[in-house]
Amino acid sequence: MARIATPALYRAVWRWHFYAGLIVAPFLLILSVTGAIYLFNDEINDALQAEKRIVAPHATPLPLSRLIAAAEASVPGGRATRIDTWSAPDRSAQAFVTAGDGTALRVFVDPGTGATLGSHVYERTLVGFADRFHGSLMLGTFGDGVVELAACWGVVLLVTGLYLWWPRGALRLGDVLVPRLGARGRPFWKSLHGAVGAWTAAVILFLILTGLPWATVWGGLLRAGADVAGVGYPVSHRNHGAVPPSTPTLKQATGEAPWALENEPMPSSEDHAGHHGMHGTAPAEAAPIGVDRAAELLDAAGLRHPYRLSLPTGAEGVYSAYTYPDRPQGQRTVQLDQYSGRVVNDVGFADYGVVAKAVELGVQLHMGNYFGVANQIVMLLACLGAAALSITGPIMWWRRRPKGELGAPRPLRPPQLKTLALITLALAAVFPLVGASLLGAFVLDRLLTRRTPAAR
Repeated sequence: MARIATPALYRAVWRWHFYAGLIVAPFLLILSVTGAIYLFNDEINDALQAEKRIVAPHATPLPLSRLIAAAEASVPGGRATRIDTWSAPDRSAQAFVTAGDGTALRVFVDPGTGATLGSHVYERTLVGFADRFHGSLMLGTFGDGVVELAACWGVVLLVTGLYLWWPRGALRLGDVLVPRLGARGRPFWKSLHGAVGAWTAAVILFLILTGLPWATVWGGLLRAGADVAGVGYPVSHRNHGAVPPSTPTLKQATGEAPWALENEPMPSSEDHAGHHGMHGTAPAEAAPIGVDRAAELLDAAGLRHPYRLSLPTGAEGVYSAYTYPDRPQGQRTVQLDQYSGRVVNDVGFADYGVVAKAVELGVQLHMGNYFGVANQIVMLLACLGAAALSITGPIMWWRRRPKGELGAPRPLRPPQLKTLALITLALAAVFPLVGASLLGAFVLDRLLTRRTPAAR
């Protein structure tokens, strides 16, 4: 196998870092800005929508049916599908209501008085826009794939960047940890780029890796592997005899779920016409228990506010409630038969496999929840670092490129490419979308190499 000399390896890494940076930097900047906004979602929402979220403390909240009815009445043709209960006595409840024209609204209701406090389309709020744009650029599955690809290449950027930054020769570690603030031009931007990357790379890498489980391709492969090994989904998922299976998954039926339960089969209520009348009369319809009785049963089962309660959809639907606290050890999902009130599924954090537990823990750290303000600040520094890298990198390129040229590092010779190919194949095995994009990158590289002179 051909051996790459250190200068050649350095040039190879620089070339991949160069191209990846130019293409991925705009997306990493978007992820950084939207992520920073969502880190402080509660604080931002409280500041911008205090009249909807904060109420006079209520000692005894009204029944959920009253709150749902008020929310539906405030929206023409409104039909509630879910209600998120209050997190504190001075907080409102939030009902998810679909209007007659299909618009999805979130209606805020005072639990103490039943008064509606206003509504909004989530995606049209600052936090909602940041949330949706962060996950998929608001382009659906295609956007999700673009974000995942950018995140995976972000890992490549970090690894190659650290290799390029590592001090060589007479340089000491301290020389490259502090930016040369007195420098001018490209030396200043290069030192700033390197120092910021050195201080924030580990946390940025953590942010990327803890976000990838929610991505379509990488997350799907992780989930499939964990499920096969029995270290992902909960025990109830592996023993479907206790949970009547139905076609939709929990996420498909309710719109969202903890990572460990997204593919959990949505339970169904028992046949509501299965009770026969006396003397051979026609079957008697079983009456639904109603949301207030469901709330009582959830309370009896030990589920405490705040929780997210999805209402039954259709005759076979169930009441599906789950808690999603800042520390995932308190996660719990309880589902009730809408006729008998029987608990058909009850899953807590302790039931998750080790991979699912790790993912849920990573997600809460990723979102800045687990350790409160300190967690938010650390993640914010990572977002600021990623944004700074995404800006300073292109500035460095723009300042060093020859006028009218791309200014890419010189391409490697064929013997050197063989070893580099093995390195990139290893990356592709860990990040499939990186592997899929490498072919396109190689073709683009060949075309650019033929058309534009390379920097020396």
